Amino acid sequence: MNGRQKARRQIRFQRSSRTGTQYQYFDYVLMAVLLFLVCFGLVMLYSTSSYDAQVNMGGDAAFYFKRQILFSSVSLVGMYFVTKIDYHIYAKFAKAIYFASLILMALVKTPLGLERNGARRWLRLPFDQQLQPAEFTKVAVIIFIPFVICAIGKKAYTKKGMINVLTWGVIAAAGVFFLTDNLSTAIIVMGITCIVFFVVYPKSKKIAIAFGILVVGGLIAGQIIGRLLESSGNFRLQRILSWVDPEKYAQSGAFQTMQGLLAIGSGGLFGKGLGSSAQKMIIPEPQNDMILSVICEELGIFGLIVVLVLFGMLLYRLMFIAQNAPDLYGSLIATGIFAHIAIQVVLNVAVVLNVIPTTGITLPFISYGGTSVVFLMGEMGIALNISRQIRFQS
Repeated sequence: MNGRQKARRQIRFQRSSRTGTQYQYFDYVLMAVLLFLVCFGLVMLYSTSSYDAQVNMGGDAAFYFKRQILFSSVSLVGMYFVTKIDYHIYAKFAKAIYFASLILMALVKTPLGLERNGARRWLRLPFDQQLQPAEFTKVAVIIFIPFVICAIGKKAYTKKGMINVLTWGVIAAAGVFFLTDNLSTAIIVMGITCIVFFVVYPKSKKIAIAFGILVVGGLIAGQIIGRLLESSGNFRLQRILSWVDPEKYAQSGAFQTMQGLLAIGSGGLFGKGLGSSAQKMIIPEPQNDMILSVICEELGIFGLIVVLVLFGMLLYRLMFIAQNAPDLYGSLIATGIFAHIAIQVVLNVAVVLNVIPTTGITLPFISYGGTSVVFLMGEMGIALNISRQIRFQS
């Protein structure tokens, strides 16, 4: 019996082991929080991007807003259909989806690849559209890593099993880094893999301690490296230098960070008011990874708290689904979705507050980006389908 057959057998066994009177469940709270986040994101995107769009997009202040509302609307419709698809079907195609993501990233190196702002990370699509394959890789890892864990069963708890699972994550992360030159997304992909494995590994305390040491050591090492390599021309090292001493590089590498911090500081407790940001006219492409700084300027610390509470509610509902999923496969998929959103939110907030060097990670459901919102909505559709199959017994 091969790994795929074992995984399917395990999933079927877990699904059929429920007995008694069952009541179907659907997470309407998750749906409500998601819709509120999307609507809030659209409002803030228009407020943040209107000046930049008017200056750089032929006077159309609603350019980014119209594109985002189009992608969001299509994504919501797509999410509805995804909620109707039994998530167990993904197990049949998990490996194919995983390798398809690697192939799509490899195509970035071909003439189909598209370069923007010095980075070659997109694929050309018809009708002047584009696709960022690294976003698809996140979904592929969320589907495939749980399948691998289910396939090897209790062997996942051994060192050999741990190496097996993490190797697949390393391959995906390496593909993202070397094929699309996207370090931040590679970190997210590897982070998703580690968190999903952390959930099932029995010696989780040791992993948590090792992770904490690694994070603290990384921050300390970044500070030391930044002090020692001030003459380096590498753009990633320059980001570290700008993070270590942002005032010194305020007119170069740390310009975006410093303007973002000024926006946060000038917002105060309740902000200047919606649409009243001054820093959005200075921050380069504020609708992307620095949108949270404009939210803080216009809505103040209160606006930041609202955003964090909304994401907290979203993550809580995903955790609830993971804990009550009908089988291990569904639980681990929900955990992967939880990990993706949690990592991305934490990293984006940390960058905006200059806790870590600039990474270019966007804020889920709020920052501008068609590819991102499409795949995020797809993930939410999968999570809602898992919730649909939860049964409470009387």
